[in-house]
Amino acid sequence: MMRRYARTIVAAAAVALVAGSGAVEAVTAPVSHPRIVAHFSLSAGQTPEDIALEPDAAVDVSFAKADQVARVTRGGHIDVLGQLPASGSCPVIGFPVSAGIARAGNGTIYVIDCTGNADTGVWRLRDGSVPVQVAALPANSFPNDMALDGRTGDLYITDSLLGVVWKVPTRGGGPSVWATGPALQRSSFFGANGIAVHDHAVWVSNSDQGTIVKIPIRADGSAGTIQPMVTGLTGGVDNFTVLGSGDTILATLDQSTQVILIRPASRPQVVLSAMDGLSNPTDIAVRHDTIYVTNAAYFTFTDPNLLIAHLHH
Repeated sequence: MMRRYARTIVAAAAVALVAGSGAVEAVTAPVSHPRIVAHFSLSAGQTPEDIALEPDAAVDVSFAKADQVARVTRGGHIDVLGQLPASGSCPVIGFPVSAGIARAGNGTIYVIDCTGNADTGVWRLRDGSVPVQVAALPANSFPNDMALDGRTGDLYITDSLLGVVWKVPTRGGGPSVWATGPALQRSSFFGANGIAVHDHAVWVSNSDQGTIVKIPIRADGSAGTIQPMVTGLTGGVDNFTVLGSGDTILATLDQSTQVILIRPASRPQVVLSAMDGLSNPTDIAVRHDTIYVTNAAYFTFTDPNLLIAHLHH
C-alpha cells in the first residue's frame, strides 16, 4: 500500500527517469519475458493495489484511489465491475481507498474499503449486483491486504494502523482480531501490510519493520505463535506470494520499484525492476508459470499498469 515519504518519491521518480531512457530489460532468472498487458489511467485513480486470479487467465484488481474493482482480460481489456463508497477519509492516507481483494471458488469477489467511517470493512461483489458490505471494521482502522483460506472460507485482513490481523468468516459471523503482537505493529507509518495464506499458516509482511512472519493456523482455527521468516528487507515490502512447499517468496518492494525472490537461508535476489516496466509494484500473484504484478505508480506518477512475466520453476 502507498507511502508518502518525500525522499522516497524523489528516489522513485529518479528510477522512473532511468527506466524511460531506453534501458534494456533487467529481468533476472528464474523470471523472464516481462511485458505490460494493460496500462491504467492515473488521472482516473486507476492505481492497482491488489490482484485476484480468475480461472480463465483474467485477473481482478482493486483500484485504490478510484475505490473500484476491475477485471483485466489476458488481452488487456479493462472492465470496471463495481464502485465502492468513496466518502470519508482513510486514516493516515487522507482519502478513501480500496485495497485487499480475494476471489472465492464460486466467483464471489471480496474487497476492502477504508473510508474512516461506517463504510470501512469488507464488501462483496457478485456478477450483476452492486457491492454489499458484509463486515464492518472500526473507523479508526486501516484494513489493507486480504487473503482467503479456501479450506474454511475465512478472510484474513492486515490492519496497517492497529497492527492486528482480522478474521472475517464468509460463511457467517462477525469480524474478530485473530492475531496481534509486536511483529505486526507499525513503528512510523505502516505495520502489517501484505498477507498470504499458505501451508496452514497466515504469512504477513511488515513494511516498517522490513519483515515477513508466519502465523500457524491451529486445529481450532486460532492463531499460533508468530514466527519470523524474513528480516532486514528494505525498499518498502508490500504484498507477496509464497511458492510451493519450500517457503520461497516473491515479494514486491513498492518504494524501490523491485520484485525480489527470497529463498530460505539465501539473500534476496532482485528479479524485476523499473527497467522491466515496474512502477511502484504493490502485489504479485502466480498462476502456473505466469507472474502477475500490479504497479500503482504511487511515487513515480508514471504508468500504473499490470505486468506479466514467465517463471521458470
